[in-house]
Amino acid sequence: MGLRARTIIEWAVDSINAASDQDQPPLDILKIPLVDSQSFDLLKRCSTTAVFQLESRGMKELISRLQPDCFDEIIALVALFRPGPLQSGMVDDFIDRKHGRASIHYPHSMLESILKPTYGVILYQEQVMQIAQQLSGYSLGEADVLRRAMGKKKPEEMAKQRSTFVSGATNNQIKEELSGEIFDIIEKFAGYGFNKSHSAAYALIAYQTAWLKAHHTDHFMAAVLSSDMDNTDKVITFVDECKALKIKLLPPSIQHSLKHFHVTDKNTIVFGLGAIKGVGENAIDVIIEARNHHKSFSSLFDLCEQFDCRKMNRKVLEALIRSGALDCFGQHRASLFS
Repeated sequence: MGLRARTIIEWAVDSINAASDQDQPPLDILKIPLVDSQSFDLLKRCSTTAVFQLESRGMKELISRLQPDCFDEIIALVALFRPGPLQSGMVDDFIDRKHGRASIHYPHSMLESILKPTYGVILYQEQVMQIAQQLSGYSLGEADVLRRAMGKKKPEEMAKQRSTFVSGATNNQIKEELSGEIFDIIEKFAGYGFNKSHSAAYALIAYQTAWLKAHHTDHFMAAVLSSDMDNTDKVITFVDECKALKIKLLPPSIQHSLKHFHVTDKNTIVFGLGAIKGVGENAIDVIIEARNHHKSFSSLFDLCEQFDCRKMNRKVLEALIRSGALDCFGQHRASLFS
């Protein structure tokens, strides 16, 4: 589900490394620090347009309330932004505890190490399994059976699990009444529990895109624009984001544009030919190949002399004129069109 985001990251990193000083080691996205203040400042400002998993309006509202300041809280964001936690009050509880507006309570002191990262809230399926191990001596396999049983909510299976859980807790000197209460708490939250390993994988991609946006904004936005070239509405959204970020977006040019959006100077992106409707891949390949040999074109007539008209037909030329890609010839578009 994160393939598009992985492509954006790869394109951005390749662009950064191609533009960087040869004396510097190339950027390795897997080695960036997970405690970067600029990245968390970007998140807290809710400047998360184009950041994987964190760009929707609802997610921005959640980020604004939570104000994440560590990687664990990005993992929590992904797990919290689902109908169950949002409707159950779990999200409000989590946020209030984080900001000190509500006290953090652990059902038993043995659970503090398990629930401390989530402020005493049972948020992940793995926490359910750890609690069963810690309190009642479940093996990993038995804890996984408990997790699945809670997800399916079968009464007969839950009664059996309750008996096993309470019996195991009694062996750990925990009173039956308390262990029963803890089982009820676990059962209540298990229905909303999310797989933490899944959430962490998403959070890592989210953090990597946030880091790229914070530190290499122009290269990141060029990659983002390129990834959605076929979607005009998305391109418009990202063009607006470039304006908000003070990135100069140059119009398409037959002399300079490539298929994808690309960075020319600091905070300057050239529009990609692939985002012009009516200009197909074959035509773009022909343009770039001709430019590699011819270097530049002096006029519309010079341009037409370089191409096979079956690949660069009138329809393609009209699309290029309308987009402004031939404005470099210094003539009105109407004249070029005629």
